Amino acid sequence: MRITDLLSKESIKLNLSSKTKPDVIDEMVDLVDASGNLNNKAEYKEAILAREELSTTAVGEGIAIPHAKTKAVKKACLAAGITKDGIDYEAFDGSLSNLFFMIAAPDGANNTHLEVLSRLSTILMDEEFKNSLINSTSVDEFLSLIDKKETEKFPEESKEVKTHNEPQNIKENNKYPEVLAVTACPTGIAHTFMAAENLNNKAEEKGITIKVETNGSGGVKNALTKEEIEHAKCIIVAADKKVQMNRFDGKKVIITKVADGIHKADELLDRAIKGYAPVYHADGVSNDSEESTDEKESLGRKFYKDLMNGVSHMLPFVVGGGILIAIAFLLDDYSINPANFGKNTPIAAFFKTVGEQAFGFMLPILAGYIAMSIADRPGLAVGFVGGVIAKDGYTFTNVMDFANSNPISSGFLGALLAGFVAGYIVLLLKKIFSKLPESLEGIKPVLLYPVFGILLMAIFMMAVNPIMGAINTGLNNFLSSMSGSSKILLGAVLAGMMAVDMGGPFNKAAYVFGTAQLTVANAGPEQFEIMAAVMIGGMVPPIAIALATTFFKDRFTESERKSGIVNYVMGLSFITEGAIPFAAGDPARVIPSCVVGSAIAGALSMAFSCGSRAPHGGIFILPVISNPLMYFVALVIGSVVGGLILGLLKKKKVS
Repeated sequence: MRITDLLSKESIKLNLSSKTKPDVIDEMVDLVDASGNLNNKAEYKEAILAREELSTTAVGEGIAIPHAKTKAVKKACLAAGITKDGIDYEAFDGSLSNLFFMIAAPDGANNTHLEVLSRLSTILMDEEFKNSLINSTSVDEFLSLIDKKETEKFPEESKEVKTHNEPQNIKENNKYPEVLAVTACPTGIAHTFMAAENLNNKAEEKGITIKVETNGSGGVKNALTKEEIEHAKCIIVAADKKVQMNRFDGKKVIITKVADGIHKADELLDRAIKGYAPVYHADGVSNDSEESTDEKESLGRKFYKDLMNGVSHMLPFVVGGGILIAIAFLLDDYSINPANFGKNTPIAAFFKTVGEQAFGFMLPILAGYIAMSIADRPGLAVGFVGGVIAKDGYTFTNVMDFANSNPISSGFLGALLAGFVAGYIVLLLKKIFSKLPESLEGIKPVLLYPVFGILLMAIFMMAVNPIMGAINTGLNNFLSSMSGSSKILLGAVLAGMMAVDMGGPFNKAAYVFGTAQLTVANAGPEQFEIMAAVMIGGMVPPIAIALATTFFKDRFTESERKSGIVNYVMGLSFITEGAIPFAAGDPARVIPSCVVGSAIAGALSMAFSCGSRAPHGGIFILPVISNPLMYFVALVIGSVVGGLILGLLKKKKVS
């Protein structure tokens, strides 16, 4: 959703008359109301004030982005205001705010406010652009500047043929990009686009024409065409999850991890332009003698990619369902019937029912897409069925009388096992059925693989479910028995893991462990506390870095200070990946600082018995977190400690 689509001329004011924070909120709310997109102006203002009570929305460097998501909004919209004198909006860096954007998002919109926040933060990093907005002489000029900047920063949305990824000389000379690239990470939020941006920037520096396709959370953007692939010298696939590879058959392809797209773009582009890459064959067999270590995946990396394929497809169900369940608890009345908490009132019952249905797909989706990563599409159905059997705890002893038995779900561990076994069952079937005549090729994927695959999967899972169920139950009992120092230590370890590689294997392992606790039957406070500790551990690194860039300015370059502002928003939104550029540039100082800060925050969260029924949302789900005030205190303490350590460890920049 483009910023210019949300702004109207009626909602822009280039000379705000306000002198104080309350006054500017009133004036900005009036501008939002002038767009005609509010149901209830007073209720919207209350939501804005409630958000400000959590923490100021002034992000520093003269910018404030107040926002609210409420049923008082009919349609997502945006208001903008400018004051040359500046207003004290309680910014973290103590600066006066000159440029205001107020976001109005309707209740139920899919994180519209977060998308707009992220987009605004990205384009406002450019100080020259920010100053040009502040010095606009007309509303038309203001809108034109934003439209031009959005087109430049988000070229895939441009209606023009020319894009950032397709330099002008390509279009004019009717050439194709010399190098193509595909970037993808498990969650498709930060690493995907950071790798794409870095490849684009480095290619521009080297004078190499490039086009980068991103496989992000919103789907494939800037897709590579058949003609572009045909004419490319080389293709770089920087991905930690499965991407469509058959289209590259016969082309030179460099296959590597998404982190290399961020940290080793120079090296990848040099290899690509010189053609130092093996020829990719769709059957997976390469006859190129230049096979490199990048393409020879280790067993551990293959396991990670298959697992992350399942996790990336699972997360939308976990996040969506989990937050809806949390809302149900927020809206319900515990005193009516504690045993039925979450469904005592009609509105709560609605949210909890829908949330449970979405959340219930977590384990089957995990298993299905792990299997699909291993064996392609035929593995999906087999893995999905294995995940359902693991989730419901079917065994040979209870399958005949399931209603009167006492099934024990093998949970996340069972679904994990089911996914990998399903994938290799299908690979085995492919090998066995390869002996059949070619005339029967068409019935394999629609008849032979699903029938025999599901049958073998069911037999295997029913045999191992009692064992996996016992392990799962034992683990949950162990976690439930933890208290005092052991519980605090667990919180510190999990939160610290979230900061070790900020979106990598350690981070994902901790996050998956946290979300798995929410799937436990009759999950209680212990499971919710684990999820809260995991989430706070992922929020601290970006905020700690933002604080360090704000209060230790002489330790950072001007570019780093600008990026630091964005990290306030990313940290509060639980997007740990915002810290990656800083960690990549100075890992010896940044990573230990963030790990210590996150571990302290996680330990305090556990000590204060803070629990989260939702697996995502950051500061925006604070109302549904148990003991929210102390959770916020833990976040502040951990972030301040991390930021302070980083500021002290960093050396002053030579001016």
